[in-house]
Amino acid sequence: MAAPSNVPSNASSDSASLGAYLRDRRLRLDPMALGFPAARRRTPGLRREEVAQRANISATWYTWLEQGRGGAPSADVLDRIARALMLTEVEREHVFILGLGRVPEIRHQSPAGITPRLQRVLDTLDACPAIVKTATWDILAWNRAAAAVLTDYDALPPKERNVLRLMFTSPQVRAANPDWESVARFVVAVFRADSARAGAVSAMEALAEELCRESPEFAAMWREHDVRGFGEGVKRLRHPVLGELALEYSAFAVDGRADLAMLVYNPLHAEDRDRIRTLAAKMTPSSPPVAAGDTTATDER
Repeated sequence: MAAPSNVPSNASSDSASLGAYLRDRRLRLDPMALGFPAARRRTPGLRREEVAQRANISATWYTWLEQGRGGAPSADVLDRIARALMLTEVEREHVFILGLGRVPEIRHQSPAGITPRLQRVLDTLDACPAIVKTATWDILAWNRAAAAVLTDYDALPPKERNVLRLMFTSPQVRAANPDWESVARFVVAVFRADSARAGAVSAMEALAEELCRESPEFAAMWREHDVRGFGEGVKRLRHPVLGELALEYSAFAVDGRADLAMLVYNPLHAEDRDRIRTLAAKMTPSSPPVAAGDTTATDER
């Protein structure tokens, strides 16, 4: 079991907060549900040594952590404690902030669709193309405006719904971007940064190897090793029906799924907004996959 070597005796306020939070979560657990005997217990929840056993760390160290004098635990130890206490992703993030002063690294998850509620948010943006993408830039969901202005994703096999694949293998996407080279270079750099941040290195490398074989232009840009953040800006498109378009773009986090982002493209000109809305109304509503375990229960606040 892991144990501390040199534990500082002075406890910071964050150490005290971490200890109080761990104790509170421990007392909420059901020992029998986790395989521990239903012996007589003076307090509810798990014993400290039972949490330490589940986390494979020293019971003494875990006791010190709860008492606010265990020093700064490593990210690995906090991860093991979070699993031992059955913490949610938000609770795990809170533990990292208290224990290390930062959020944990993003856990890469295989795409599993979005919630119906998030799809309804997309659909509300009837004049603004909007998509939800993964860290490896697979497109999980979109609205009618995105299908009308960007790409009709419903018409593509799921594997082809990837921004990088479309950027480098679709003649239609290339023709729609008057400044294709600068856009492609930007997408490659953001893709590299997003994938690495999300811990999706193996998936990133697999897609990169595939595109290097298919596109010499991608191979050249990939060798530059540039990284960028998505940020905000203006995207210019040459649409076969609507003509020249200027769209302000912004990225938004998806709560509970740090590896996902919602990209929204807002038309700069009011007349373009009206024309997009009219064209989008003719598109078939999208039916992306729903995330496993999703519920539609309303949380009224």
